[in-house]
Amino acid sequence: MDLDLVGREFAPATVYLNTAGMGLPPARAVAALKEAVDEQAAGRADVVAYDGPVGAARRAFARLAGVPERNVAVGATASEHVGVVAAGLPEGAEVVVAAGEFTSVTAAFQHRPGLRVRVVPLERIAESVTAGTALVAVSIVQSADGRLVDLDAVRAATRRHGVRLLLDATQAAGWLPLAPHAAEADYVVCAGYKWLLAPRGVSFLVVSDDAMPGLRPIAPGWYAAEEPWEDCYDEVRLANSARRFDHGPAWLPYVGAAQSLALIEELTPTRIGAHDRALAARCREGLRALGYRPVDADSAIVSVAGLGDLAKQLAADGVRVSARAGGLRVAFHLYNTEADIERLLSYMPPATRSTAPVA
Repeated sequence: MDLDLVGREFAPATVYLNTAGMGLPPARAVAALKEAVDEQAAGRADVVAYDGPVGAARRAFARLAGVPERNVAVGATASEHVGVVAAGLPEGAEVVVAAGEFTSVTAAFQHRPGLRVRVVPLERIAESVTAGTALVAVSIVQSADGRLVDLDAVRAATRRHGVRLLLDATQAAGWLPLAPHAAEADYVVCAGYKWLLAPRGVSFLVVSDDAMPGLRPIAPGWYAAEEPWEDCYDEVRLANSARRFDHGPAWLPYVGAAQSLALIEELTPTRIGAHDRALAARCREGLRALGYRPVDADSAIVSVAGLGDLAKQLAADGVRVSARAGGLRVAFHLYNTEADIERLLSYMPPATRSTAPVA
């Protein structure tokens, strides 16, 4: 990985190990946002020109996902995209989700009347699919502890039973290559403010050609038109692509997103992932040496159950991590180094019988 480039783009003032909560914007994104705000404040902004960064971000995500641009819709949050899928399911449909799944994936199904949501352990997703299942909805990487779902097994099971598959790539895109899995899923949702380093307010929905006829737009607006700037009065003629599911984008976040995704493409998720996973593996080794039992996963996220209370103490010492589901969650990304691991471990007390998590 180009460490000189990374050094020019990032200069965090803390030991930042919380990308699973929110990524750091690169310098190029910060500069573009500042310029855009100044242009708006000066009265020189051109609202039509915002289609440029929106389109650039859409195309970049399509390339990262290995899908055609026409299959990508834009919006603000992953949960709103999941809501589109939930609204398209028939009455009585069964949806299989993982226990402990992040609620952006599950809430739309749980709160839509007439659906049956079946919760199973992550490791048993594939074996839990039956002919009576309508949809499997699962994160590629689990938010709470970084575990990865067995995508090959889940895709094989859904195909065998004719079941739709929704993947949430929010904790994966940016460090874990999405191809070919994104292209093989029926739907992919991804919020961009974590590993893609975009501002919050940027999200993508991939809809396969096969699945598209079964969905209807939820609260479509002018931006879902085939020609948004021409069809913004009287009647909207919906786009003949996944753009029909577009929700009007928040322009400024997409100004930053276009720059952030360009950097991810330049460095490539393959190289970024190798860097992130190597640091995470080294961190797990260090934690084990202190007597802790981190979750065993080949992930950029490191989690230790029962240590969530340490997050505030670490933050006071300049080390930013997360507390999730009672555990301590540490996330490594392209701007992290071995020195960050040493700083983290230096604040971790050796595990005792009272502090060592149960395996």
